[in-house]
Amino acid sequence: ITTMQQKCSQLELQIQTIQETMKEQNRKIEIGQTAYHREASRLESMRNITERYDGYGNSIRRVMEQKKTTPGIHGVVADLIHVVKDYEIAIETALGGSIQNIVTDNEQTAKILIQYLKKNRYGRATFLPLTTVGSRGEFHQKEALKEPGVIGLASELVQTEETYQGLVQNLLGKTLVVDHIDHAIAIGKKYHHTLRMVTIDGESLNPGGSMTGGAYKNNSNLLGRRREIEELESSVKILKRELEETQQSHQENRDCRNALREELLQTQEQIQKQYISQNTAKLQIKQLDEKKAQVQSGYEELERISSKSYGRAEKFSRRLRKSSRNWKAPDRKKKNWKISFWQNRHNWNSIRQKKVNIPDSWKRFTWNIPRFPRKKHFSGKI
Repeated sequence: ITTMQQKCSQLELQIQTIQETMKEQNRKIEIGQTAYHREASRLESMRNITERYDGYGNSIRRVMEQKKTTPGIHGVVADLIHVVKDYEIAIETALGGSIQNIVTDNEQTAKILIQYLKKNRYGRATFLPLTTVGSRGEFHQKEALKEPGVIGLASELVQTEETYQGLVQNLLGKTLVVDHIDHAIAIGKKYHHTLRMVTIDGESLNPGGSMTGGAYKNNSNLLGRRREIEELESSVKILKRELEETQQSHQENRDCRNALREELLQTQEQIQKQYISQNTAKLQIKQLDEKKAQVQSGYEELERISSKSYGRAEKFSRRLRKSSRNWKAPDRKKKNWKISFWQNRHNWNSIRQKKVNIPDSWKRFTWNIPRFPRKKHFSGKI
């Protein structure tokens, strides 16, 4: 029983530890589910925005609706290039309105789409056929790339497929990206305002000396949509994996806890049975002890009665022998009329029928003979 009680204590301690772990896992699961649903909702929203081309002009959206029926449409410029987050504002500033231009495979496709816009009065759009739009030549002022604050050409800071390399060179191949406006102004003065430059914060310096800047407000974030979708997809995947791992671990702990509870219950039942068996054995031992005491007491009483009875019988026998010596029958003659008490003690009626004259002293004594009980056999076993 002591061993089982120690086992129960260990099981209860293990169950308590698992319960605390499960409590912490439940908290993590709640946090993980909240984060997962939040990021998944953002991802779904971003996908819907991208599919609907929210933030683009009405004419662009109308043209992109025809992408499934018109195979020559490649997409808008913003969808065809990938930019690091740190340079998104600079590249979007460099592209300007070209970011919403529609790339087609050739002029014929662009012509069909222009007629579609004109016929339905959906507005105007700019098309970039890959067969006609190409590189405008290399950037000749290579020494400007070594000026302080110059990060590089805008075309070198974007990634795209090989098919659109000429298009990227055409749009960004002659635009410098500078870290801040002070360096841009110094470079513009040095090169007599012949360079087109943009800063990371979104200011632009155009050939001729014009400058554009101020508070940059970009709610649409056309270039960042693709990046945000990719980041959200990665984040959702990680959150989902972590949530599944936590849920699996929680389920394993739950199964382990249930198994320990079952084992604890069985052990407690065994302890209860042991207690019942122990109490039953104690009760039986007590009953046997009481019975032994009773039998012993009865045996001693029988011994006492037997000893007393044999003493009385011996005394009676002596008195009987003494009385019989003094008694003689009147017509005895040669025949022995001595009557044994032990032979006739139960047959006094037969003696009366023979009309034997028995002395009064013997009669008075013999008629009061007590009847002694037989000595019961006792094996000595208790």
